[in-house]
Amino acid sequence: MGYELRVIADCPNSAAALELFRRALAAEEIAGDLRVVELTTAEEAEKLDFHGSPSFIAHGLDLFSSAAGAALACRVYPSSSGLSGLPKLEDLQAALRAQHA
Repeated sequence: MGYELRVIADCPNSAAALELFRRALAAEEIAGDLRVVELTTAEEAEKLDFHGSPSFIAHGLDLFSSAAGAALACRVYPSSSGLSGLPKLEDLQAALRAQHA
């Protein structure tokens, strides 16, 4: 089973997002390859329906739906204190569980 963290160059949240994704997979006891994919062109963003960096992907599907258009841009996630550059660990775990249901 494949997991991807899709990012753009110089994304300030890339390292933290990778650690977060690893923690969520481990907490849910999900085994599988996790790779980082850096997008560099608008064409890649369009082809992969990329809604910003970082994006958490499971089996080719974005774990967090977004109405935003495809773009090489930073991404934000809602949180109880406003918008954040990363989802909460609990939200990522819930998204992973829903994907495996």
